[in-house]
Parts: sequence; C-alpha cells; structure tokens
Amino acid sequence: MNRIDYLLKAVDSNQQVRIMIANTTGVIEEAHQRHNTSATASAALGRVLTAAIMMGTDMKGSQDIITVRVCGNGISGPIVITADNSGNGRGFVSNPGADLESRYPGKLAVGELVGKEGYLEVMKDLGLKQPFVGRVPLVSGEIAEDFAQYFMMSEQIPSLVSLGVLVAPDLSIIGSGGLIVQALPGAEDSLLANIEKNITALGPISNVMKTYALLEDALDVIMTGIDYKIVGEIPLAFKCNCSRDRLAVILSSLSDDDIKDAFEKEGRLEAVCNFCQERYEYTPEEIWALKKQKP
Repeated sequence: MNRIDYLLKAVDSNQQVRIMIANTTGVIEEAHQRHNTSATASAALGRVLTAAIMMGTDMKGSQDIITVRVCGNGISGPIVITADNSGNGRGFVSNPGADLESRYPGKLAVGELVGKEGYLEVMKDLGLKQPFVGRVPLVSGEIAEDFAQYFMMSEQIPSLVSLGVLVAPDLSIIGSGGLIVQALPGAEDSLLANIEKNITALGPISNVMKTYALLEDALDVIMTGIDYKIVGEIPLAFKCNCSRDRLAVILSSLSDDDIKDAFEKEGRLEAVCNFCQERYEYTPEEIWALKKQKP
C-alpha cells in the first residue's frame, strides 16, 4: 500500500464516537498537476476532494457513487467531485487559475474564492430508483464548516470536520488531509470535549499530514487517554473512469455539420475529460461510424 495516501477508520472502545482520518497529499498533487490549479484553487479543490473521498468509503456497494457539488458565488466557479467506496476520487474546479491574495499570513483565501453564498450538494447513487440528494446552504465557503453543517442538517450527525491543503511556493502540494469525528448515539460530552482538545493541540490538519509519516501516530494523539481500535484502512487515489469510447459517444451526439466544421477548423476532433483533463483524438470517420450504430 502507498503509505502516503490512505485512510483510517476508528471507534472508541465504548462506541460513542467514530473517527476518519485521511492523508490525501498525493491525490491532491495529482489533481493540481492535471488541472494546473493556482494555490488557492488547489486548496479549495483539495478540501472538497478529500471530504468526498472520505465520505465515499462509507458507501456499501462497489458500484455506489457519491457526487459532491460546491457552488458558491466566488470566482472559483462550481467544484464538482465524484468518488466510489474504494477510496478513488476525481474532480475539478471550474476556474482552476483563479486566485486571491490572502488577507492573513499563512492562510489561503478559500472562503473568498468559493464564495459564502451558494450551496453544498451531496448526491449518493446507491443503485436505487432515486439517488439520495442532500443540499445545504454554504456557511463560509471554507469547506470544512460547510460539510459539518451538511452532516448535521442532512444526516443528523453532529460532526467535527477538519480539512486542509498545504501548498508550497512552487505550487506543489506538500500536505493535504482530512479528519471527520462523528458523535454516535449516547456520546458523552466529556469524551467529545477531550477529543476536541486533543485535535486543537495537533494544529492544522495539513501540517499534521506533513509532520506525521503515519496516520496511526496522529490518531494516537487525537485519542490520547481514550481506548480505541482501528476498524478500517483504505488506500486512496485520484482515479478517473473516462475512456476514449465514452467520450466518443458524447461527440457522436453532434450533428454531421458540427463534426465536419470542428475538424476543418482545428484539423482534428478532440474531446477533453473535465474531471482529469485527459485528451482523446478522433477522425470524423470514427465518429460518423459511431453515429450510424445508434438506433
């Protein structure tokens, strides 16, 4: 297993609280490279992608898909993520080059980039007739607070959510991760307060990922004085399910004239996946042949 990008799930011995902690440094670095994101766009995309991947691992079916949309009124435009239950996720920020100067040293202006007015939407396709959809207004655009509100309002689960991305001066990602602590029925306030105190002592989650080589060590600090056990470990990856054939089907929905005009104008037919920026080239003949196969 790649020890950089993985997730741990744990519960205390009395089953009053569940914890998920994930290191997504490599995942977010790949997202940054694929989308050529600015520092602040990397942080915004990374926080949403991290949360979505963590939530995806709670789904039961291998075909289940979670889609998260964060749509604020900031210049980043919508952020869209999909993830499965195996720790794989992909996503994009609509305006990857958007950036804003930070008002505070060492803190990227994610809330301003995303915008405080808008919504966070979570859609879970669990193989049923209708997917589950939950939508909540944005609290701050800082993402972690917005997910905490989602858990409370849509799933009725009190949750502490911490998400962070540490960006180097050369724009590479040197620390990224997430922490979700959820109170189970009957959880004692004193236990939750103890965990919150331990988390505060750790500092920003992005620095935790840079400091601790193993999530197990960070989890030991979070659960100081509390008996617990690890109940799950999952490798994480940026993984897209696009393919040449799938994007060809999209092109085949164009009219014959549009296909001809695009080829004459560009000298090629090209489709680009929004989620991973993979490029696929086709000849007009390939697309016309596919159109003829349609009923």
